Amino acid sequence: MRHDERLGSSQFLIKQLEAIAMEIREDNLTGPQIIALLREHLENMHEITPPGSVHALDLERLRAPNITFWTAWEADDLLGCGALKELDPTSGEIKSMRTTAAHRRQGVASRLLEHIIEVARQRGYTHLYLETGAFPAFAPARALYERYGFEYRGPFADYTDDPNSSFMEKTLLS
Repeated sequence: MRHDERLGSSQFLIKQLEAIAMEIREDNLTGPQIIALLREHLENMHEITPPGSVHALDLERLRAPNITFWTAWEADDLLGCGALKELDPTSGEIKSMRTTAAHRRQGVASRLLEHIIEVARQRGYTHLYLETGAFPAFAPARALYERYGFEYRGPFADYTDDPNSSFMEKTLLS
């Protein structure tokens, strides 16, 4: 076995072990760690996105009955979060995807996205939608969604055309 093959196998094993240690939990949005992460998320969105183009939801709106919110944990350490908003009985929207700064590029967003996609399938959704920023700061998010089969489209639901937004959709096969 070549050195680069052994290295690849080792990296794969490390990723598998990290995935085992990560626990995704449905969250009621009352814990201090998630409140702080969502506050940071909203502040960041307002810093880098023009007024009128921020579509991130605050705590109260995330507590709506048609939204399910999850957090990713490693023991007592919050790694990230994501939510699924039901738009209608056959479709949902991904909201509030965020990874803590200390855990970026470690597969947290991928695991959360995989979880959300699986829940959407279990609910019988045929389409998943999302809105993310069009600026370079959002390029990693757009690349993640592209890797998972999301394709660009126009505005959906209550969104209007916005040059600061990228709208995406994934068709879910059963």
